[in-house]
Amino acid sequence: MRNKVKKEKLSENVLSLVKDLPFFDIAYLKNILKNEHYLKILLHRYSKNGDIIRLKKGIYTTKRYAEGIKNKGSYSNYLEFLASAIYPPAYLSLEYVLSENNLLTEMPENFTLITRNKTANFRNNFGNFIYHNVKESLFTGFSAMKHNEFIIYKATKAKALFDFIYLRKNIITDRNSFEELRLNTIILTSSDKKKLLEYAFADGSGRMMKILKYI
Repeated sequence: MRNKVKKEKLSENVLSLVKDLPFFDIAYLKNILKNEHYLKILLHRYSKNGDIIRLKKGIYTTKRYAEGIKNKGSYSNYLEFLASAIYPPAYLSLEYVLSENNLLTEMPENFTLITRNKTANFRNNFGNFIYHNVKESLFTGFSAMKHNEFIIYKATKAKALFDFIYLRKNIITDRNSFEELRLNTIILTSSDKKKLLEYAFADGSGRMMKILKYI
């Protein structure tokens, strides 16, 4: 009976400890609950009844926190923050940023990011988070912006476009195949085009230089 009461108290402490965190991992909770096996059982139980939300393996947030953010009107900022936070280092780019800047007319269905890690895809209650790997020299062209209490890492318009083309460079064989991407490149400024060329030089790819001539 005493053990049961002790476990119930520990369970309450777990939720109390993480209720104000934008996300948390198992390692953080081991500070109060040393028994990892029981901790995993507890997290599975909370996930099943909806008290916590699994973001990816070993990383969670609470339903209470997510609902609180919605009520504050910061939900979209929170999701953009999570996109980079659950698989760092990463920044929002590609279709997500292109659509935001009217370079693509379709609304993005996914959160699309560039990372230095392996290419990955995580689906959770908040959406589908897709990460594409690029080499170290091309992990640039983004900035950290603070919206409300969240730091969001997001590519510039030019870098989002470069990333988008870069990942498709092997299937863009001529002007027609480039135009099939249906990019609204007319809105690009001379500064944007200069940046595109700078990224192409950093990549050292003759193919990218050729493709950029179609813009």
